[in-house]
Parts: sequence; C-alpha cells; structure tokens
Amino acid sequence: MNAANPTADQAPAIPAPAAAPTPPAEPTAPNAPSGPPAAYSPLKGTALLLGTLSLSLATFMNVLDSSIANVSIPAIAGDLGVSPGQGTWVITSFGVANAISVPLTGWLTQRFGAVRLFTMSVLLFVLTSWLCGFASSLEMLVFFRVLQGLVAGPMIPLSQTLLLASYPKALAGTALALWGVTTLVAPVVGPLLGGWITDNISWPWIFYINVPVGLLAGALTWGIYRKRETPIRKLPIDTVGLSLLVLWVGALQLMLDKGKELDWFASGEIITMAVVAVVAFAVFLVWELTDKHPVVDLKLFKGRNFTFGALALSVAYALFFGNVVLLPLWLQQWMGYTATSAGMALAPVGIFAILLTPLVGKKVGQWDPRRMATGAFIVFGAVLWMRSQFTVQTDFIHILIPTLLQGAAMAFFFIPLTTLTLSGIAPERIPAAAGLSNFVRITAGAMGTSIATTLWESRAAMHHAHLTEGLVQGQGVFAQTLDTLTATGLTQLQALAQVNRLIDQQAFTRAANDIFLGSAGLFLLLIGLIWLTKRPAKTTGAGAADAAGAH
Repeated sequence: MNAANPTADQAPAIPAPAAAPTPPAEPTAPNAPSGPPAAYSPLKGTALLLGTLSLSLATFMNVLDSSIANVSIPAIAGDLGVSPGQGTWVITSFGVANAISVPLTGWLTQRFGAVRLFTMSVLLFVLTSWLCGFASSLEMLVFFRVLQGLVAGPMIPLSQTLLLASYPKALAGTALALWGVTTLVAPVVGPLLGGWITDNISWPWIFYINVPVGLLAGALTWGIYRKRETPIRKLPIDTVGLSLLVLWVGALQLMLDKGKELDWFASGEIITMAVVAVVAFAVFLVWELTDKHPVVDLKLFKGRNFTFGALALSVAYALFFGNVVLLPLWLQQWMGYTATSAGMALAPVGIFAILLTPLVGKKVGQWDPRRMATGAFIVFGAVLWMRSQFTVQTDFIHILIPTLLQGAAMAFFFIPLTTLTLSGIAPERIPAAAGLSNFVRITAGAMGTSIATTLWESRAAMHHAHLTEGLVQGQGVFAQTLDTLTATGLTQLQALAQVNRLIDQQAFTRAANDIFLGSAGLFLLLIGLIWLTKRPAKTTGAGAADAAGAH
C-alpha cells in the first residue's frame, strides 16, 4: 500500500500523513493532516519498544484480514449456503470500503487527532471483526465487512504517522523497515493461519482472533501516545464529493459482482447500476475538480509521474490480487486441497519479499526505480506463465515454486512504483497524493477480484462446452468410462455425475490457465507505462522504506 523514500537528511516521502508538515490555514487538500508537534521528542527505551509493538500489531491485524479470508472462502460460502463466487464478496466488500475511507484519513486526523483516531479505528475494527464472526448470512457478513473496511482505512497511514514520530529523523528508514517487515509477515501468516483455523476450528474464528490482538494494541497505543496528540482543528468536509465517491464505486463494484449471476447487460438491474456508475463518476470528476476542499485532489493527475505511476501500480495490483484470490479457489474446489494445504501453497510468497525488501528500500534512491519495477513485472509475467501450465496432475512442489518466486517480484514492485508515483510532488501534497494513489490501487484490487472470478467461470463454461461437444451417449471413450464406473457399483446417474465432475475439473483448470496467461501478457504490456515516467533524482543515505503495506 505504502512506500517511502526517506534519507538521513530529509523527511521521508511516504504515503502517510506523517510525511507532511502542519498544513496552513487554507490547506491544498483536506486529506493532508498535520503531523505531531515538533516539540515531541522521540520515544526511548521501553516506551519505544511497546509503541513500536502496538503499532505493528494493529497494522499486522489489518493486513492479515485482507489475506486470511482468501483460503476460507469455500468454507464460508458452503456454511452460508452461497456459491464460492458469491463468497468472494467477503473480500471485495472489505477492499472497496477500505479504499473509500483512505482519502478521509487526513480530514479525520485534523478533526479528532491522530492518536484518538487511530485508537478509535483499532477498537472499532475489533468490534466489527467480532460482528463478522457472528454473521449468519452472506448479507450480514458483507455488511459487517463493509463496516470493518471503513474503520480500517486510517489504521495503516496513521500507524506510519505515529511510528515516525517515535523515532529520531535519522532512524526514519529503520522505523519504516521494521513496520514494513511486520506487514510483509501478515500475508505469509494469513493463508496458513486462516486455513488451519478453518479446518480445525471454524471460519468465524478468523475474525474472532482480532479481538485480543486489537484490544492489546489499542490499550498500548493509548497508554503510550495519548499525551502526544496532534493538533485538532475544524475543517469543511466535501460531503457531495464523498457521496458521489461512494455512489459510483459502490455501483461499479455491485455491477461487477452481480453481473455473472444476472447475465450481465441482459439484466435491467445491471444496466441501471452501469448507468449510475458512469453518471456518478462523471459528476464526481467535475465536482472534485472545481470544489475548494475536494475529498480527492484529482489535480494531482496533472503530474506525469503520478498519472502513469498510479495507473501502472493500480492495474498491476488488480492483476496481482485477482490471481491471489483465484489460486486458492481453484486448489480447493478442483484440486482437492484443504484450506490448510492451500494456505501452505500460498504462504511462501512472503519469504523473498521479507528478505529483499530491506535491500530494495536501501537502493531505490540510488538505482533507477523504473528498471527495478520492470524487473518485477518480468518476474510476475514469468510466474503467471508458469501457472498457466498447471494441469490437474500438477503436484504441490510445482505449485509452490511460482509462489516462492512471486515474493521477489513483490519486493521490487511496490516500493519502486510508489517512489515513482510520489516523486516530484510538493511535500505538503504528499499525503493527498498517497491517499489518492492508495484509493485507486485498493479499488482496483477489489475490482480485479471480481473480474478474475467472473472471467474464470465464463471461460470454464466455454471449455466445458468444447470438452463435451465430441461426447456421444453409448459411443467411444464416454461409453467405456460409464461402463467402468457402473461396474464399480455406481448407478447410471451417479456415473454421469462423476464424468461431469471430471469434465468440470478440466474446464476450470483450463479457465484458470487462461486467466494466468492473460495476466502474464498484461504485466509485460504494463512495462511501457513505467517508462512513461521520469526517473526521480538520486538520493543518498537511508534509502526508501518499505511498501509492504500494499498487501
């Protein structure tokens, strides 16, 4: 989610409110909150240790919740009586709500104070997590996930804000490296922990585990930071812009999620949502470009690096996240994997990311970030090409290898691209720029999930038709297979169901291969966008900090 480029001599240009100085009376954008008062000295000793622990725990909990549900979707869907495709709403609803609340972080910080807002966000996250565990229907679960995503928005940027205020400026890079490694561990632990809990306890506990962690993080944060509150001031809020933002993002996401169920534009409901999304988006653009205090500062797109950097980052994240959701669905539905084994197949993605992120953070200010991002996209393309060769006979090791390699691409992807996106932007606009780029990226990730699962089912239907068009009742291999199955004691209907299951397994595997191969090609095409940006000036010293929060 976030990246930084701090040096020993200047404030880190990170996508968090802390990077910006206290805004003037007429701020450029309302989502640029004031930082901690300069009079506050860095924390020391036990207070520093506990402060870092509390902020890292809260961030860990937040990032964990974006990945822990991935391997549990089939179990959640089965328990709530919906299809696994509908179950992905559990993921997309959180992502969309989170994206909408991120741009509000700056305004909320100035209205309530960074410490108070962060603590409230953590405690509300605990409450909504508890409610998610109690959900008895998909509608209830999605509603509580939306609330959870809304309250989670300020947590990651404010954890960076408070962490930077805890360390001396010279150690800003070190502080964010510690924060980043913590957030890189979460995507590794998420699938493993989610799978184990789902298989051995029950899926609601993937949400209940947030309760003790969040209460501890909230208590520690308030105890250590309550006397270090940021200034509070009343600022106007762009209610029209916010309403339009919620309207067009919500309508677009609903259209993508429900399209496959309602036969797309053959449905009046889908056409209505498409019209609402287009009209609301058009009005949103006009309003935000003319309002004095826009909720989203769209004028940032005048910058070449911001435009092409944010576009490359967002499309790439949509491809990345869509495939991250698709892989465990395929493994569990058609390859016979349990939630735990699917988690083990996904967990190694963080190994190289954790090992290489400190190097990337150190070198991104010296090396050309465009070359680093290009290398990442090439590796992503290679990883997805390897996955496009999967068959129903592919073993665990061959599924594991691309996942392991993907971690290296992640380290060289988020940090350089965010550095490119935020380069050349005035320091007072960094928080607004970071908020906008994060909003676009998170929204793209949620939409990537919907698009990937929709295409998967559509391509599977096509492959199923192709595989069955040559089968004739009572002839050839089809007849021999039915005879073999009925000889084992199955009825004719049971034997036909078994054959259909085998055809579906092949069809969905080929469909997944299509998505993987198409994504690989798109990653290579995105390299062109990277080279439309200008190289940032070289820096010396601590280098850029992590972008680990991107998960």
